[in-house]
Amino acid sequence: MRNFSFGLVSALALTATPVFADCGIASGSVRILSNDFAALRIVNETAAECASGTVTVTSNNTTEHKNIQVAALTANPAEYTVAMVANNSIVPLLGGDLIRPLDDLVAKYGQQLQPNQLIKIDGKIMGIAFMANGQHLVMRKDLLEAAGVAAPTSWEEVLTAAAAIKEKGLLDYPIAAPYAAGWDLAAEFVNMYLGTGADFFEPGSAKLAIDNEQGRLVLKTMREMTAFMPPDYVTQDTDATAQLYRDGQVGIMQNWGSLAATLIDPTKAKPEVAAATVFAAAPTVGGGTIPSAALWWDGFTIAKNISDEDAEASFQAMMHAIAPETAAKHPDAAVWLISGYTPGPAAVGVIANANSGARAYPMVPWMGLLHETLGNELADYVKGAEDAERALADITAAYNAAATQAGYLN
Repeated sequence: MRNFSFGLVSALALTATPVFADCGIASGSVRILSNDFAALRIVNETAAECASGTVTVTSNNTTEHKNIQVAALTANPAEYTVAMVANNSIVPLLGGDLIRPLDDLVAKYGQQLQPNQLIKIDGKIMGIAFMANGQHLVMRKDLLEAAGVAAPTSWEEVLTAAAAIKEKGLLDYPIAAPYAAGWDLAAEFVNMYLGTGADFFEPGSAKLAIDNEQGRLVLKTMREMTAFMPPDYVTQDTDATAQLYRDGQVGIMQNWGSLAATLIDPTKAKPEVAAATVFAAAPTVGGGTIPSAALWWDGFTIAKNISDEDAEASFQAMMHAIAPETAAKHPDAAVWLISGYTPGPAAVGVIANANSGARAYPMVPWMGLLHETLGNELADYVKGAEDAERALADITAAYNAAATQAGYLN
């Protein structure tokens, strides 16, 4: 199995570096494919500043990037020279041998990079991380104080706090969680299972390993949470739960760091909600010490099937795009992994996850199949239509079928 390396904790121990003056690109074509959200649009717009009479810079920001990237980079020459990736979306590009090692380019142009921005696969630099994300605990300190409970640090304490809030008549439904069937529901299981410290698969194998004590603990805890959630919890995704929180209908949730700024902005959340909101690391589970949330990174790769001239131009443009000035101009757009970045209030939760030892979302090819399976199979369980034994059996059977068809299992 490939050896993946990414260290976020020390990447957040930031120091200042010299100002990046200009792009310094002689010639070339820079063609960027990325997801479509604010921070990546900022990066792409900054890269476009490198355009000149001899350098072209274009970008395609699209939520369909994962469906496009493999075919686009398989072409020769590749349709894009830069592919923006995260923990999971880099895997198909590695599997298809569609991106190039960056060691030489880092040595030549990457002096601004911190060692832990370097995504290494089998010892080679295959990607550059420039921002972090993850889900973390969000809570209202006014409700906790009124209920007479301390800020929770574990899921068990979250349940205790929710019970106290409900018993005091402060809120009918103290907790929100994105349990909508599909990606969001699967992510809730993945987050909490990571917090147990257990592995999803047998070592060196695609064989599933969640039908165990830890898997049952996660399912039990997820079911217990529903007693304190709005009745239509099975329809609520990440955005819906965030809106419930902003509206003051719930008081404790786990949600993405990229949404944190909207929760403390009195123009987007009720002023009393914004003023009382605090962020913390994701809760632990089962007496463990690991935050129950995956660490995610976003970064970029350089296509293999392009000229060396375009590869060099693309790397230089991206170095300009993720220079310290970008973080300084847009400090609240992301938890930047960029030298000189000073984290603001919205970054507290993600940084707390990193500093408390949260685990990265697994970067193995078959993790995508498991995530999809969980999203399809967990809905009946969280609705109370089946028990944990049946849920784990159904997940295992569906995953085994998909992994066998994909050639990961015999």
